[in-house]
Amino acid sequence: MRQRLACLGFALLLGGCAVTGDALAPAPDMPQAFAEQAGPDVAVPATDWWGAFGSPELSSLIAAAQAANPDLAIAAERVRQAEAQVRIADATLFPVLNFGAGTSRNEAKANGGKWQKSDSSSASLSASYEVDLWGKNSSGVRSAEAALRASRFDGETVRLTLIAGVANAYFQLLSLRGRLAIARENLDIAERVFKVVDSRVRNGAASALDLARQQAAVLTIQAALPPLELQERQTLFALAILLGRAPEGFDAAALALTGLAVPRVAPGLPAQLLVRRPDLASAEAQLAAANANVAAARAALLPGISLTGSAGLASDVLLNFLNAPTAVLAIGASLLQPIFDGGRLHAQVDVASSHERELVEAYRKVVLAALADVESALAAGGRTAAQELLQEQVVEQARVALRLAEIRYREGADDLLTVLDAQRTLFQGEDQLAQIRLSRLQASIALFKALGGSWQMPES
Repeated sequence: MRQRLACLGFALLLGGCAVTGDALAPAPDMPQAFAEQAGPDVAVPATDWWGAFGSPELSSLIAAAQAANPDLAIAAERVRQAEAQVRIADATLFPVLNFGAGTSRNEAKANGGKWQKSDSSSASLSASYEVDLWGKNSSGVRSAEAALRASRFDGETVRLTLIAGVANAYFQLLSLRGRLAIARENLDIAERVFKVVDSRVRNGAASALDLARQQAAVLTIQAALPPLELQERQTLFALAILLGRAPEGFDAAALALTGLAVPRVAPGLPAQLLVRRPDLASAEAQLAAANANVAAARAALLPGISLTGSAGLASDVLLNFLNAPTAVLAIGASLLQPIFDGGRLHAQVDVASSHERELVEAYRKVVLAALADVESALAAGGRTAAQELLQEQVVEQARVALRLAEIRYREGADDLLTVLDAQRTLFQGEDQLAQIRLSRLQASIALFKALGGSWQMPES
């Protein structure tokens, strides 16, 4: 017994000599500042950063999406699965206890003799424990815990993507409705001019060619309505799906982008992205899990020690242990050292090490993509703001040009081509302005998303 206890103590002492993976690769070198400047009067994203757009309807839609979106529910289930995997990994650090009991009756008749019966009953309690000599099981726990963190970060990435998707779909819906309103307004203008042309033709002041040209202009605007209406319906249906609702009966109240604010966001320092974006945190956690898997694969090459013990009672009476039962007690230890497996265990180490190096490069790639996302969003926000100001002036001058062209046409100072060109310029200018406003809002959403919204890396 002393020898057994000494061996057990030696094995537990060696358990501190755990095999560990290589040190994790450091994060890529981060620039000191972003190339694109956000300008003055900017603020850090708040928890409900979408509220900065000033749309209560958008806030209610996002709340509904977070409550019922299928992708978010799927991500939550994956987190629960990862939590269960951690419990499975934790279980390898503890002994396994099993209880068994059984009873039987056997009857035999040999060579025409009398029936002979025999009864037996047994009950046993057994325990087994694998000494985590080189840290293989603890490395499995570290891998499972890192995978759990990654799944939680992935869930936050899904949430951020969902919020940005709802906002983009909502703004696109309002933009299409605004473009439809512009098209219908220009259709009214074209029909008004058509009446003027028709009156001039009847009075002999214009030719039938002018009437045909203006009729073509009216039909062209009418033909532009159905595609916009189709896009509006498709966008509305897509928004319903994001909210986890059936398209039937779903609608949004707002009709245009007017009244929405375009928030200005402070991007902060590039290095802050490492703790502000859940996808970067997920990539880092996956790298930690791969590092633990390398340690587990290396530990599998080394000897393993298992301890077993059992205690039980046996009786030759059916369902009775009171009739002088036989007591059994056993304790043992076993050592297993892989000698030859055709290179399987070494290949598993190579696979785990290669996967870790792959994730190092994947992490670096994700960081670089995050920097590019912020730079692109900053550039788009500044350029679209300037473009919107210029386009507003274009539309204003186009309205003046159309009004003057109509007056000059009525007075016979200009021909219809001047009016047609002014109509086309105004219609295209207003439609382009609506699309630029959408692009500016989308650039703001992209910046919020690129910065991770208001998410921050947990302290622990």
